[in-house]
Amino acid sequence: MPGNLSFDPLASHRTDDEPALDVFVWGTVFLDMIFAGLPNAPRPGTEVWADGLASCPGGIANLAVATRRLGLSTGLAAAFSDDDYGDFCWRTLEQQEGIDLHRSRRFADWHSPVTVSMSVDRDRSMVSHGHPAPVPASQLIGTPPRSRAVMVDLGEDEAFGVPGATGTRTWVDEARAQGALVFADVGWDPEEKWSPHVLDRLDRCDVFMPNAVEAMAYTGTGSPVEAVYALADRVPVAIVTDGADGALGIDARTGEEARVPSLRVSAVDPTGAGDVFGAALLVGTLAEWPLEQRMTFASLCAGLALQQYGGSLAAPGWGDLADWWTALVSDTSADAYHRSLRRRFAFLDDIVPRVPVEACRRATATIARRADVQPAG
Repeated sequence: MPGNLSFDPLASHRTDDEPALDVFVWGTVFLDMIFAGLPNAPRPGTEVWADGLASCPGGIANLAVATRRLGLSTGLAAAFSDDDYGDFCWRTLEQQEGIDLHRSRRFADWHSPVTVSMSVDRDRSMVSHGHPAPVPASQLIGTPPRSRAVMVDLGEDEAFGVPGATGTRTWVDEARAQGALVFADVGWDPEEKWSPHVLDRLDRCDVFMPNAVEAMAYTGTGSPVEAVYALADRVPVAIVTDGADGALGIDARTGEEARVPSLRVSAVDPTGAGDVFGAALLVGTLAEWPLEQRMTFASLCAGLALQQYGGSLAAPGWGDLADWWTALVSDTSADAYHRSLRRRFAFLDDIVPRVPVEACRRATATIARRADVQPAG
């Protein structure tokens, strides 16, 4: 993984009976081609030049890379092609990022899924192409490895079973039976039906982290506040992210409630920022931090990712977090915002001194082995 040393945020929680992995994920790995700094979206019959280009594994790889860079041992189950794109994604994830691919497989005569992301005016549009994986999750994974946690999409039938079917245990059920916490988010419903049956799966989850639009749509509520209360009746920990307005959360296990603001940043590319938020929240949960600290830490990691181009390339490591905190402590600004930052993130003062100087930092690898993107400020 990037950097010479990895910082272990769960060191004090390790036991002799360790699970094989801290987190295990399954899904589709895309080759992401990210065109950065476009002056405007392409119009029919025109050609637009981008300021930069980044290439990296995307899709579920965004989440796997984010958890690994934050020091968690991470396993990924995914189908990979034996084409050059598949070679690049496999090599990057296994050799550069240190992700366990024992539950992943290479397939001939199946080409790699590809996504082209175009970043324009702090937003992005995407074009994707791919085919279903040659084998289902149950065949790819078999019996899942022991892990502290799994992260899944609540809408995935391969994770939770076909609606209406009974008596069939999925790989998520098997992982939970082995002691894994189930962290879930949910994607956009392209048909906008927002079936309430999707939420019935929350009784098999421990933490649910939708964004505000999805949370309100699925719960039929009119505000993020009402949505998080509705979800807290169905899952032990409910977190609703609300973009620039921050995040709201309720931990029904402890009775904690929290609302945290987003970091003030010059957002460059939102690709993968939600995955980074989820990965950081998972770290704080496994480390048994208070709810507000977990959410504050997640907002920081997502904010740092927003300032960079490139999906998984943008996911921060502990070296980046230590750099940010060191710079903040050294900053002499005495305005209310900077005083608030120092107060809210004061818990990092107990962590950063233990982070090695050469700890993991963001990657810059592309197919050309160098990123053609200048770091954002």
